[in-house]
Amino acid sequence: MAEGLARHILGPGAAVSSAGSQPGRVNPFAIEAMAEIGIDISGQRSTSVADVDPAGLDLVVTLCAEEVCPVLPGRVQRLHWPIADPASSDPSLATDDLRRRFRTARDEIQARIETLRGELSA
Repeated sequence: MAEGLARHILGPGAAVSSAGSQPGRVNPFAIEAMAEIGIDISGQRSTSVADVDPAGLDLVVTLCAEEVCPVLPGRVQRLHWPIADPASSDPSLATDDLRRRFRTARDEIQARIETLRGELSA
């Protein structure tokens, strides 16, 4: 969701990529939450942070809250936004609860990227 939001908010002038410590398929609830605001992330693929070359980065934003955040070496600006992972394998969570969790994460990430855009433009 963060990659899709960043591409949408920051525009084509910003090179945006996303990587995780445990890459997998894009969660269908993430695709649905983003579609609700007109952003299609169905074609995105999860990438491993191990495949990222830190030399080509200007800014790294980590979103991990409960889990261990990946560390990229080198001299790069870092921001940490502790946003809870909305995905859950808890069978007691109803579908509507999962949708709500993904919407909440989406909205938090969107607000932070919009704030970052304002700071970058200033």
